[in-house]
Amino acid sequence: MVGHRLFVTFKAAVRKAGKLKGNFNEGEIMEILTVSQASKYCNVSTETIINWMEAGGLPALKTVGGHRRVRKDDLDKFLQKKSIPLPEGVKTEERKKILVVDDDRIIVETIVQALEEDECGYELISAADGFEAGLQVSHFKPDLIILDIMMPDINGYEVCRKIKGNPAAKDIKIIVLSAYLNEEAFEQMKTYGADACFSKPLPLPQLRREVAKLLGLER
Repeated sequence: MVGHRLFVTFKAAVRKAGKLKGNFNEGEIMEILTVSQASKYCNVSTETIINWMEAGGLPALKTVGGHRRVRKDDLDKFLQKKSIPLPEGVKTEERKKILVVDDDRIIVETIVQALEEDECGYELISAADGFEAGLQVSHFKPDLIILDIMMPDINGYEVCRKIKGNPAAKDIKIIVLSAYLNEEAFEQMKTYGADACFSKPLPLPQLRREVAKLLGLER
C-alpha cells in the first residue's frame, strides 16, 4: 500500500470508531441508505420507513448523532417478507463523493463523522499525502475535495491550480483548510480555484452547510 490509506465510507468510518449501532461482518460490502433515500426507493413516505423501523420489522442503524440509516439488503428482505414487490428498475440516488486530504487522522475522522450526520448520504474517502490525493482524484473521481493546504508535501496553490486547469477535473469543488493562513491568503487561494476556505479549528456546522451548498444539496 502506498502511504497511509483510510477508506471512510459510512460503514468503515463509524464502525472503526465503534459508534454505529448495528452488527457488521468483516469483509461485508453494503449499500447504506438514509431514510429519505429508502423512501424514494420504495416509493413510500419517510414516515412509513420510520414506522417500519420503530415497529421492529426493519433493522435500523444509527449514526453518532442518532440519525437513522438502513442497509439496502435489509430493506429488500423486509419488503420480500411483507410480500411487497421489490422495485423494478429503480436505482437509489447516486451519492456525492468527497475526498478529505489531511495527514491528521483526528481531523479526518472529525470531518467524516460530521458529514456522515447529513441526510445527503455522502460517500467519503481520505488521503494522507499529496501523492495519494492525486491518485484518488483520478480513481475515486470526487465531486468535492476538502484539502489541508499546510501539509508538508502539498502546495495548496498548485493543487488548486492543477485541478481547476484539468478539463476532466475542473468541476470538482475545493474547500481548503489551514490553521495559519490569514484572510488575504485565503482570498489568494480562491484566485487559484478554491471555492471556499476555512480556518482550523473547524466550524463543523458551517462546513456542513458549505459542502451541501457547493454540491447543490442545500435545503
